Amino acid sequence: MRLAAVGSLIALIAAAGARARPSAGTLTRASAGPRAGLSSTPLLKSPELWATVDICNAPRHPYTIGIRGSMPGDGHPHDAMYMRFLVQSQNATKQWSDIGKSADSGFVPIGSGTSARQAGRTFEFKPSPTSYTLRGEVQFQWRRAGRVVHLASLFTSAGHKSLAGAEPKGFSAASCVLP
Repeated sequence: MRLAAVGSLIALIAAAGARARPSAGTLTRASAGPRAGLSSTPLLKSPELWATVDICNAPRHPYTIGIRGSMPGDGHPHDAMYMRFLVQSQNATKQWSDIGKSADSGFVPIGSGTSARQAGRTFEFKPSPTSYTLRGEVQFQWRRAGRVVHLASLFTSAGHKSLAGAEPKGFSAASCVLP
């Protein structure tokens, strides 16, 4: 699924709204209150929990960033897992901010909590006279009977194996520079 993100670099930065994100790697239990840390939970420590850039201005996907995530199942067959894919841009002072609604997938259902799942989204941008650096953030939710029971958030990093979608095959990066 392709989502068209509007504008050039100037529009990207203007749309970002300079909204800062919490640090990557947070995992909470919704019933424990907002952002209550569970750093010892097996879900956060799982090697199956990651986010990566798997497409960056590739020949078949010019001016496009692909973001892919993987999340472990929590072992509950009635739990549903969701991912949300967001794109951030880096400004001249090396700070990251969200681009906005055009680069936000919203939460996407990806399956039951019985096993690990991967999913991804691509975001296409208009060509710009200057280059800009992008990264992704993936937010993960495990829901039981419609309630969020666990959540996590990770920024993209390199060195992950996508089961599908990477271009070129095996590509995994922390960020993406678009011309």
